[in-house]
Amino acid sequence: MTIRIAMWSGPRNISTAMMRSFGNREDCAVSDEPFYGAFLKATGEPHPMASETIADMDCDWESVLAGQSGDAPDGRPVWYQKHMPHHMVGPVSIADMPDHRHAFLIRAPERVVASYQKKNELRRAEMLGFAQLRRYFEIEADRSGKAPPVVDSDDILADPSGVLWELCNALGIAWDTAMLKWTKGPHPEDGIWGAHWYDKVNQSTGFGEPLGDLPELSGEYARVADECRADYEELKQYRIV
Repeated sequence: MTIRIAMWSGPRNISTAMMRSFGNREDCAVSDEPFYGAFLKATGEPHPMASETIADMDCDWESVLAGQSGDAPDGRPVWYQKHMPHHMVGPVSIADMPDHRHAFLIRAPERVVASYQKKNELRRAEMLGFAQLRRYFEIEADRSGKAPPVVDSDDILADPSGVLWELCNALGIAWDTAMLKWTKGPHPEDGIWGAHWYDKVNQSTGFGEPLGDLPELSGEYARVADECRADYEELKQYRIV
């Protein structure tokens, strides 16, 4: 039986480092934002490398869902899937993944905004996915009858082994110390867009140091972070510490 883990997060949220972490387990396959191409094709969002991503990926919603709901690549018993709820603008959603084990990765909106604006034009709060993340959390909580696991990137950076041990326990898989280290550089499972977005994680071999105080934002960036605050705080109360 394949244990499929759907980790939902917004962008610029150590989500690729988390994919590296799970991908370093011998028992685990990983997928990098499998619905991204379908999202770009459906919306026409002018993301960096959008045309290359669309050309490289399966952009049919139902087909992607079917693939992510099957057996893991290479017959691995665990399959970690990196997903972003704001990509899910087509006819499928978290409700169509009842056989996945869902978890949620959050990060303070000030950190997300400060990081995102360096990589792409930030035009509106919806591009960061906080409201969609909260809505998906509520859908899964209603379906399962309990709060699904939530982890905060700041907590992970402060105590990687402790928080990841608790996350593995919540997901029903064994803790593996291999999750704390990985090889430097691009990985074969990375999406083609990693050439633009993954420069920092490609220089890493493990989780970074805690980041300290929140960055100070002004103007439109501060407004966007403020719009995301209530959704972040709602999810934060369920986080694993």
